[in-house]
Amino acid sequence: MEVGGREIAISGRFVRVAHFPAELYEPALDPVGMGDTLRASDLRVDLFTFMQKLPHIARQYEYHMEWDNLAALRISTFDHWLRKQINTQARKALRIAQTRGIVAREVAFDDALVRGISSIYNESPVRQGKRFWHYGKDLDTVRRENGTFAERSVFIGAFCDRELVGFAKVVCDLDGDHAGFMQIVTMVRHWDKRPSRVLIAQAVRSCADRGIGCLLFSRFAYGAKSDGLKHFKQLNGFRRIDLPRYYVPLTRRGRIALRLGLQRPIRQRVPEPILARLRRARRRWYERAPQIANG
Repeated sequence: MEVGGREIAISGRFVRVAHFPAELYEPALDPVGMGDTLRASDLRVDLFTFMQKLPHIARQYEYHMEWDNLAALRISTFDHWLRKQINTQARKALRIAQTRGIVAREVAFDDALVRGISSIYNESPVRQGKRFWHYGKDLDTVRRENGTFAERSVFIGAFCDRELVGFAKVVCDLDGDHAGFMQIVTMVRHWDKRPSRVLIAQAVRSCADRGIGCLLFSRFAYGAKSDGLKHFKQLNGFRRIDLPRYYVPLTRRGRIALRLGLQRPIRQRVPEPILARLRRARRRWYERAPQIANG
């Protein structure tokens, strides 16, 4: 939904928390004004949260603050990234992708790309042990959802024998000093060809060509969880940057939630060993689900 000219997402049931879903590309330039706008709206919102804009990492506001983090890659030249910022293992994976016929290039956001993205989305309903939320979307939905920030987006396609087997959407921020992956998705059946490696390599090259000095890849760490995605980011040169995240109470319930530490999602308040067991159970369920449906 849109509030004050900005796209706002609201999560939570008992405590309703509003945030900018695209805050990496459109940061909160006027958080005080947005808080006032939310208070005056008809929406039931208890808290408003926002992350501080890069490159400023020191606290700037007096709101309740907690540390958040991003996976960031400093970029000077493509050659420097290839030779100095990734290790032998990452360079080997990139060579494997190239020798197995994967090539990446910038592509236009047109009907052909939309159809290719749709094919990638609809390859499998389950990815990494959980339901893939893009699965089943029609072409109009794919076009609409991927068409955001069109004037600041770079689309990159990974191809094998002219077939689109992966794509990345990189969005530049308003100032053009950093960019971030909004999406990077590849086909499961081509995993052994390492298409994600060439997508990242082309993203680095595209940023370097445009003079963009920093590439973001969402969060570096999610609580105490240690997973393969974090390791993958490390291998490709991404490092952790800690940034302040602020919480602005808009209601009495919001003020109480802050005192009780209820502003964070439930998954961030559950001990990691319990979450790990739940993830394993979920993965087993989805592995059995096709057999149950067919049996």
